[in-house]
Amino acid sequence: MLGRLRDLAGWREREQRAPSITALIEALAADDPPLGEALRGKGIQVAVNKALVRGDQPLGPNDEVAFLPAMSGG
Repeated sequence: MLGRLRDLAGWREREQRAPSITALIEALAADDPPLGEALRGKGIQVAVNKALVRGDQPLGPNDEVAFLPAMSGG
Protein backbone atom coordinates (compact mmCIF):
# COMPACT_ATOMS: atom_id res chain seq x y z
CA MET A 1 0.00 0.00 0.00
CA LEU A 2 1.20 3.46 -0.77
CA GLY A 3 0.23 6.96 0.35
CA ARG A 4 -3.26 7.48 1.69
CA LEU A 5 -4.11 3.82 1.11
CA ARG A 6 -1.35 2.80 3.52
CA ASP A 7 -2.64 5.30 6.05
CA LEU A 8 -6.18 3.95 5.70
CA ALA A 9 -5.08 0.30 5.94
CA GLY A 10 -2.69 0.88 8.84
CA TRP A 11 -0.07 -1.34 7.19
CA ARG A 12 2.33 -1.15 4.27
CA GLU A 13 2.84 -4.82 3.47
CA ARG A 14 0.73 -7.87 4.04
CA GLU A 15 0.86 -11.41 2.78
CA GLN A 16 -2.44 -12.48 1.26
CA ARG A 17 -3.13 -15.21 -1.26
CA ALA A 18 -5.73 -14.68 -3.97
CA PRO A 19 -6.21 -16.06 -7.48
CA SER A 20 -6.74 -12.61 -9.06
CA ILE A 21 -6.64 -8.90 -8.38
CA THR A 22 -10.41 -8.79 -8.02
CA ALA A 23 -10.34 -11.66 -5.51
CA LEU A 24 -7.55 -9.91 -3.60
CA ILE A 25 -9.56 -6.69 -3.34
CA GLU A 26 -12.61 -8.67 -2.19
CA ALA A 27 -10.57 -10.46 0.49
CA LEU A 28 -9.11 -7.18 1.75
CA ALA A 29 -12.58 -5.57 1.70
CA ALA A 30 -14.02 -8.43 3.77
CA ASP A 31 -11.51 -7.62 6.52
CA ASP A 32 -11.74 -3.84 6.15
CA PRO A 33 -14.78 -2.43 4.26
CA PRO A 34 -13.50 1.20 4.13
CA LEU A 35 -10.24 -0.04 2.61
CA GLY A 36 -12.16 -2.13 0.08
CA GLU A 37 -14.18 0.91 -0.92
CA ALA A 38 -10.99 2.94 -1.34
CA LEU A 39 -9.35 0.22 -3.45
CA ARG A 40 -12.37 0.21 -5.77
CA GLY A 41 -12.26 4.01 -6.05
CA LYS A 42 -11.61 6.08 -9.13
CA GLY A 43 -7.97 6.57 -10.07
CA ILE A 44 -6.53 3.66 -8.07
CA GLN A 45 -3.85 1.88 -10.08
CA VAL A 46 -2.49 -1.61 -9.54
CA ALA A 47 1.03 -2.86 -10.19
CA VAL A 48 1.92 -6.54 -10.29
CA ASN A 49 5.62 -7.27 -9.96
CA LYS A 50 6.32 -3.54 -10.46
CA ALA A 51 4.42 -3.30 -13.78
CA LEU A 52 1.15 -1.39 -14.01
CA VAL A 53 -1.80 -3.55 -15.05
CA ARG A 54 -5.37 -2.80 -16.07
CA GLY A 55 -8.45 -4.80 -15.24
CA ASP A 56 -8.45 -8.12 -13.50
CA GLN A 57 -5.39 -10.31 -13.76
CA PRO A 58 -4.56 -13.77 -12.44
CA LEU A 59 -2.04 -13.80 -9.61
CA GLY A 60 0.63 -16.38 -8.91
CA PRO A 61 1.85 -17.45 -5.47
CA ASN A 62 4.93 -15.19 -5.55
CA ASP A 63 3.43 -12.12 -7.24
CA GLU A 64 3.85 -8.78 -5.53
CA VAL A 65 0.86 -6.45 -5.82
CA ALA A 66 0.97 -2.72 -5.10
CA PHE A 67 -2.06 -0.44 -4.93
CA LEU A 68 -1.25 3.12 -5.93
CA PRO A 69 -3.54 5.99 -4.92
CA ALA A 70 -4.82 8.46 -7.48
CA MET A 71 -2.19 11.01 -8.32
CA SER A 72 -2.79 14.69 -8.83
CA GLY A 73 -0.47 17.13 -10.39
CA GLY A 74 -0.22 20.33 -12.22
